[in-house]
Amino acid sequence: MKLKVNGKTRTFSGSPFKRLIEALREDFGLTGTKEGCGEGECGACTVLVDGEAVNSCLIPICQVEGRSIQTVESLGEPGKLSALQEAFMARGGAQCGICTPGMLMTAYAWIKGGGSSDRAAIRECLAGNLCRCTGYQHIVDSVAQAMKGSKKEKRK
Repeated sequence: MKLKVNGKTRTFSGSPFKRLIEALREDFGLTGTKEGCGEGECGACTVLVDGEAVNSCLIPICQVEGRSIQTVESLGEPGKLSALQEAFMARGGAQCGICTPGMLMTAYAWIKGGGSSDRAAIRECLAGNLCRCTGYQHIVDSVAQAMKGSKKEKRK
């Protein structure tokens, strides 16, 4: 089966019921996506499928055939980070690193979708992503900072 991963057409020939997170990590070498709970409860494995944030631990790869997948690796690279990644570094949004890829991808989808920079709205957006290291304030501050330059920001 073929799918587009981070802008490149990729071929997968394993079991069609292999979880997307496993295919990304094991078959495509994209280890940025983390597995937390394996049950769709923590959001650590969040990737974008056709622009929508989803838990990759719940999706068999056969369900994404022909679709576009974005992982955290699509946001930037060492020395050339995205504004969102830079904000997470500057504001302390990245702690131990397990939840960070999922938080980044959820926030990225929020920003690209025209989400509000209102802190309560950001908290609601990130509600499906759990972090054990913090009270979420640094993460919310990081997303708000990244949104300051976003053209898609909705005006209050």
